[in-house]
Amino acid sequence: MLPLVAMLMPSWMNPEYLLNWLGDWALWGTLVVVFIECGVLFPILPGDSLLFAVGLFIAQGTIHVPLWLACVLLTVAAFLGNVSGYYIGRFLGTSLFKNPDARFLKPKYIEQTHEFFDRYGPRALVLARFVPIVRTFITIVAGAGRMDPKKFFLWTGVGAVIWAPGITLLGHALGNVEFIHKNLEAALVLLVLISLIPMFVEYFLARRRNRNKNAATGDAPKHAAR
Repeated sequence: MLPLVAMLMPSWMNPEYLLNWLGDWALWGTLVVVFIECGVLFPILPGDSLLFAVGLFIAQGTIHVPLWLACVLLTVAAFLGNVSGYYIGRFLGTSLFKNPDARFLKPKYIEQTHEFFDRYGPRALVLARFVPIVRTFITIVAGAGRMDPKKFFLWTGVGAVIWAPGITLLGHALGNVEFIHKNLEAALVLLVLISLIPMFVEYFLARRRNRNKNAATGDAPKHAAR
């Protein structure tokens, strides 16, 4: 294994290691991971890279499951994970997010997700699929906010259909590319880093908005004096 992978990922976050460890249960283990990450309050899991690796392993014949069946099952797991998160939020609200020093259930995660939801409305359920951490907590926020269940099921279903098969099919399409095959570890690390780009972009945009807001607030007294 590449030293870079070892530095950037613990073994349980390395999709190749995880799928090889699961062996014949690779697809079923992936379904569990996808279900948990999509709504059961545990956001630090290899969602995107694991889907990509599953598609790649199917292309290489390491996972002996038809591609169409894997896509269907992964879509269902992603959808049901979000539904579970929705009802957790509906019944428990955000009461679990009280401790700022908590390892996973940080209040700031809920605040960030609220902002994401307010900015994009119902389609946030689709966009959030591609944003680590947010995709876990967006359903909690939707449930806590009593979003109409029919609207929630529609948008989260659309997101599941785009996200799970989309990344799996990408992995399958690249699975027989010799360069990807020979540099699988590096490709998976690159995918993880790419999946983090939206978070960094949002971070810098938020800082820019705050600077503009502070500047506007600082100018207000001057305009009032005139």
